[in-house]
Amino acid sequence: MALSRKLLSDQEQVLLHMRTHVKALIAPTVLLIIVVAAAGLGLGLMPSQWTPWGSWAVVGLAVVLVVLGTVRPWLNWLTTTYTVTDRRIITRRGILQRSGHDIPLHRINDVSYERGLVDRMLGCGTLVLSTAAEDPVTLPDVPHVEQVHVQVADALFASHRPDPRSPSTPQDYDR
Repeated sequence: MALSRKLLSDQEQVLLHMRTHVKALIAPTVLLIIVVAAAGLGLGLMPSQWTPWGSWAVVGLAVVLVVLGTVRPWLNWLTTTYTVTDRRIITRRGILQRSGHDIPLHRINDVSYERGLVDRMLGCGTLVLSTAAEDPVTLPDVPHVEQVHVQVADALFASHRPDPRSPSTPQDYDR
């Protein structure tokens, strides 16, 4: 699900576009396997006098658990994106109610990342963007966070370079 071109300003270039790391789907996948196995076991061991209502109850409970524990997290993963352009960092998330956050690169003071042991094994981490605001903006579960960190830092430094068309000497307005 790429960012629509109509959401970008004139001549703004996308440097990176990514979803959160697929690790967010590990727990829902394990839950799906457990729920399907438990429902199958429950249906197989159910006394015959409990059918059909017992079967409907087991299947209904399994469907609710799958929707809440598997489908919903998958949709959250699918609709959460991070986009880095040459001018800003854009976050979008939400299934029915979308929310987004845009941070202009010139407002970012520091870019850092955090990686725990599991994140290091899976190749992801949390990108931390410090601005003049009190709380830093954290982007969790960024895939290849070290490479993204370098690219965001490069974009940040490129956005702070002076315009080559401007005069090389500072203007003196005291004369």
